[in-house]
Parts: sequence; C-alpha cells; structure tokens
Amino acid sequence: MKYSFKLKHPNQEKETLIYFTSSFKNEGKTFVYSTGEKIEPKFWDFKNKLPLSRGKTSKFSNSIKLQLDRHSNLFLETASLYKKMKEDFTSKTLKSAFDEEFKKTTGKANVFFEAYDAFTAEKTNSKEWSAATVKRYKNIKNLLTKFENEKKYKLTFTSVNDRFYSEFTAYCLDDLKHINNTYSRNLGLIKTFLFWSLKNKYTYNDSFISFKKLERVITKQIALTIEDLNKLLEFDFDLEKHERVRDVFVFACVTGMRFGELSLIKKSNVTNENIILKEDKDLSKPAREIPLTSISKYLLKKYDYKLPLIANQKQNEYIKEVFQELGYTDLVQKVTTKGKENIKVEMFYYDRISTHTARRTFITMMKRQGKSDKLIASITGHRDMKTLNQYYQVSEPEKKEAMDEVFNIPLPKLKKA
Repeated sequence: MKYSFKLKHPNQEKETLIYFTSSFKNEGKTFVYSTGEKIEPKFWDFKNKLPLSRGKTSKFSNSIKLQLDRHSNLFLETASLYKKMKEDFTSKTLKSAFDEEFKKTTGKANVFFEAYDAFTAEKTNSKEWSAATVKRYKNIKNLLTKFENEKKYKLTFTSVNDRFYSEFTAYCLDDLKHINNTYSRNLGLIKTFLFWSLKNKYTYNDSFISFKKLERVITKQIALTIEDLNKLLEFDFDLEKHERVRDVFVFACVTGMRFGELSLIKKSNVTNENIILKEDKDLSKPAREIPLTSISKYLLKKYDYKLPLIANQKQNEYIKEVFQELGYTDLVQKVTTKGKENIKVEMFYYDRISTHTARRTFITMMKRQGKSDKLIASITGHRDMKTLNQYYQVSEPEKKEAMDEVFNIPLPKLKKA
C-alpha cells in the first residue's frame, strides 16, 4: 500500500496546507488527511512530493520534513501491525491512529482512559473479577492519573512507549518509593489492560510487550508456630474486640482460608467434617472442602457459625494490638528490595502481623509437617505451586533440626587439630 503527500492549493503563491494521501482500493476511496503543515508551492518538490531539499528552499523545510516523516512512519507501523494481526487495515483505522497521535481529539474524552473504563466495566459485568480485583484496577487507574498529572506526561496509547516505561519506572521507585514486588505487580496489571486494548482494536501500538518487570523478591515474612497459637488461644483479653479478632485470626490459621473467604461461611455449607467453599473470586474453580479440626469446630460453635468479622483494615489494626498485648515486642528486621537496593527496616514483631499472616502460618505449618504441596493446595485453593511455596517460611530452629538430622553423626577418629 502506497502513500504520498500533496498540496491543497498547488497553483497559488501563498502558503497552502500539505495533505497526506493513501489509496484504499478495497474501499474504493482515497484517504486524505491534513498534516497541519503549510508551505509555499515554490518550495515544494512536485516530482518527489516533499519540500525541496536543494536550491531555493524554505527555511522551515527541515522541520516540515520531520513532521511529514511522522505521518509516513505511523502509516507504515499501523499497516504492518494490522498485517501481523491478520486484520483489515482500513481508512477508519488509519484515521483513528492519526487522530490520536496528532492530538486531533481536543474537547473529547481521553481515548486511553475511555478504553480503561470499558475494560474494567467488561470484566466487572461479566463477573470475571472478584471485588478485590475490581478495587486493584481502580487503584491502578488512580496511579496512572497521578503519574500523568505529576509528571506532565499525557497518556495516550501512542505515548505508551520506551520513554513511558522509563519515566513510569522512575516515578514508582523513586517518587512513590515502591518496592520491586509492588512495582512489578502494578506493571503486570497495566500490561493486562494494554493486551486487552490491542485485542479490542483500541490501539495498534504493541511496544508495551517488551516492558520487563523487575525481578520479584520473596520478602521474609512472619509465620507462627503451634506454640504461638496455643499462647493466643489461652490468653485472657480485657477487651472483647481483641478476643473476637484473635478468634477470627486463629480460625484462618487452622483452615488456611483468605480473610475475604471467611464471610462465605454459613451453617448451610458446614458439615460435621468440612466447610464446603464455593468462592466467588474465580467461578471456574470447583467447590473445595476444607477439613475442620477441634479448634475450628470450637470457634464456629462459639459464634453460631457466623464469625465476628470486621473490615480488613480494622482487623489488621487490632491484630497488631493483640500481639502487642501478648508481649510480641521484640525488634525484627524487614528487608525489601527497590531496584537493586536492599532496604532494611527495624520494626516491632507485632507490626509484622496482618490477616495474611494466618494463611502463611497454615501453609508453613503444613509444610513443616511434610504435607505435600498438592494436598495443601487442595485446601487453600492454590493452582500455582510456585505461588503456594512463596508462603512457606523456613524457621531458624527448623534449619538447625534439619542440619542435625543429616550431619549429627559419630565422629571418626581424627588427628588433633
């Protein structure tokens, strides 16, 4: 497919607009688009259909040529992409690409964020996402809007290029102080949206495919022991809210359930031996059976099969108070990674505890007892064993015990050192 440039009024003496043109034979039409550039016809090379480059030239010839090159390059890139996608390359497609690139959408909503809203609406309405995922993508939109405003970087599909990747990465790591894991998770969500946009013809630009996440780092987290759980259960709290928060936390520790799943428990889906859980996070997952133990049975009966749940944020706040009251006040070190830099922060043990500690505790305790990943995943609902194993926290006593089992053997007769 060929393209060319022509003058709007080639026979006049004063400046005239330069048009980009291309023939779409299948449509039986010629695409004509104003480049916005003007030139006097005497400075125009009618044979090569470009500004004159020799002899008597316009002082603006170089800048005009650069702008015309932008149009021809975009035409070739767009045609190539649609050929690769095995989709029809139409004049309407080209116009959309030109309009976005050359900012002829003044007064209209930003196409990039229009597409983002359409993407989130489709996923939400089709029930593909859980409430937590919906919230996560709302946060991503806020992050992108904040980046656009603070860095004065206009977000369009065309502007999502290598420069965007560089500036967005620096913004997240340097300005917002995000660690590698947070940045990588957010970039992954953005790329999911961009793949959807490419598939749904909102964009022709696929340069985002090469955007690489930073290496994810498994941050050493807290996992409790059976002694910790016993201490929790035996403690008499002065405040009822602490007792209730403790009970919910312990229940999650002995079932491996996510905090968000606990609200799905009803008397109707509890048998003498199991909780039958059909989660709404992923409707393609079959119902799973979570075996009940003496502790979980006791807690369910204590609250008549309706656990005393509060907002996750409040649960996280109060569970820290619970562990502080129990005396978990030792200083521990938290190490996170930002770029290639390890950041070490000292904090109280109780500040490391959250609702997610319960699920991590369940997986770690099961692994320490030698239970198989497949068995554990059948209870927790994990499909990816790599993700499941990221929860497993190896303790110092466990390492010592393993070393002793392997190497604690009678010494042979050795020469004196």
